[in-house]
Amino acid sequence: MRILFINNDGAGFADFIEVESGTTVAKLFAERIHGNPSDYLIRVNRQPAAAEQVLQEGDRVSFTPSKIEGAH
Repeated sequence: MRILFINNDGAGFADFIEVESGTTVAKLFAERIHGNPSDYLIRVNRQPAAAEQVLQEGDRVSFTPSKIEGAH
């Protein structure tokens, strides 16, 4: 199935990607981001998402770091 994936880490990018049916937010995070989920604001369709939320066709998923590298 196809979703819009927005990665706001670093320069950031947005692109449509294919994921398996039944993919959870936690599984997508583990596959795409190398970091601790507690350091990110994770949203699906602009709403906070639970780790075990199952993604649906056409969802808009964004991972935004809440800690900026180099900040004090």
